[in-house]
Amino acid sequence: MPDKTHVVLQGSRRVKDPEAKRIGPIDPNQRIDVTIDLAGPPLPKTDEYVGEKLTPAELAEKFGASKADADKVAKSLKKFGLKVEEVLLASRSMRVSGTIAQMEKAFKPELEIMHSVRQGDYRGRTGTLQIPAELSGIVKSVLGLDERQMARRELARGGAGSLAPLGPADLEKLYNFPAGDCAGQKIAIGELGGGYFAEDVNAFCNKYSRSVPNIQAVAVDAPAYTLAQILALPPKQKKLQLDYSGEVMMDVEIVAALCAKADVTVYFSTFDQQGWVDLLDKVIAAVPVVLSVSWGLAEDYAGWSQSARAAVDNRLNAARLLGITPCFSSGDDGSGDEMTDGRAHVDFPGSSPNTLCVGGTMLQASGKEVTWWNSPGWRTNNGGGSTGGGVSVFFPRPAWQNVKVKSLNAKSIDGRVVPDIAALAGNPFYDLIFRGKPSPAGGTSASTPLWASLIARVNALLPAAKQQRFLTPLLYQKGSGGKPVGASVTRDITVGDNPSNPDPGKGYKAGPGYDAVTGWGVPDGEKLLSVLPSIP
Repeated sequence: MPDKTHVVLQGSRRVKDPEAKRIGPIDPNQRIDVTIDLAGPPLPKTDEYVGEKLTPAELAEKFGASKADADKVAKSLKKFGLKVEEVLLASRSMRVSGTIAQMEKAFKPELEIMHSVRQGDYRGRTGTLQIPAELSGIVKSVLGLDERQMARRELARGGAGSLAPLGPADLEKLYNFPAGDCAGQKIAIGELGGGYFAEDVNAFCNKYSRSVPNIQAVAVDAPAYTLAQILALPPKQKKLQLDYSGEVMMDVEIVAALCAKADVTVYFSTFDQQGWVDLLDKVIAAVPVVLSVSWGLAEDYAGWSQSARAAVDNRLNAARLLGITPCFSSGDDGSGDEMTDGRAHVDFPGSSPNTLCVGGTMLQASGKEVTWWNSPGWRTNNGGGSTGGGVSVFFPRPAWQNVKVKSLNAKSIDGRVVPDIAALAGNPFYDLIFRGKPSPAGGTSASTPLWASLIARVNALLPAAKQQRFLTPLLYQKGSGGKPVGASVTRDITVGDNPSNPDPGKGYKAGPGYDAVTGWGVPDGEKLLSVLPSIP
């Protein structure tokens, strides 16, 4: 119970991790960092600032946290021995360090060492946090006390098929990319584990006679490992980081081959709630034209705290206000999104209306493109999976999303519908290189960086006044002929559905026009380039 000096931090409750058990207490002298989410002016609703963008200075002035509030938090936490390491007023973040004992006095989290098969040992908590009473209304969340995993991603490996995996030129032809090299474009890729292997990117680009763009690997909350560093890790950790690195290199190679002269930054963060927020803080500060992230978790997964989910979405809102298009995958487990409660689920952050959510397709032997879906039991088969998609239970459908899809869940809200668009995720997969060897792979983890690459390619060719705009709401506007922009700049995918087996055992169906399986469809890059200049 709170005493007279503290109050409960609303929205901070975390349920017990059902996969974990308590191992024991934590060393009180261990030092950790946490990220504090600060209050600020109400952020615009998703229907505001459509087609517009703010400068970083305007974002900070209109919607950033106040210096007075940050100073008050710093003064209060200093009493507990905590040290302020960084303050980011524009994105409303404050990074604070201290010992476990000091954190316990300041926030009363009752931390323990937990263990789960999926994650191993980690620092965790259950219940609510408390904050000093004088900070009520200023501190919205405290992230990083609990290291519970809040992101998942599994690589869909390519298997033998009648069609060869697609290389960069094949993808450009399939999706009618306009000619260009993305010169002057800044692209961000967000990763929650793994490392960056420059030798694989060089080999891949050389294989296809493509220039290697300027690529930087940046450690946020996690190391930006090299291959040599990963190989030196203990066996279990080495295997895990190599698995994650396969995902990383897929993202980077797709972007690198399609954006030869872009400036590409790969941010490495942790897969907990703090890792999400810290990664987005870095992206907001850098202001790329596009962000590609292929990690996510069901939006209603019980492990999320309300305040953390809000903190992530607020930063996505800030990103889109700067004209960044945050591209997120819709997930690779169809309508269930790795949940087993018999209900339909959608992936977060992709379910946020402040993102461009990307679904997946596959090519049949005939070359016809259909919804990505493989037979039940796909998790035991190479190349298996199914595009995520459906109706959010948290985010209302924004007014600009003028389509309606009935949720598979009874008594659902009229929620945001995902995905917005799609691209190749399944057969015949993407031709890639990992650790020097051919490694075909896919999933919506691949369709997402493809769309990010196309957005950067198109943005470089647009008139200056039409560059750097959050794309998603523009797709739902009426074009010059009265046809929705999304329908004008895509090729409609009308075949397939996305049921997860066995839960919920049913899915959403593709059909003419927009649907909750492949959105508007797959891109036609030349049409996107020709239509965007006319959209106000």
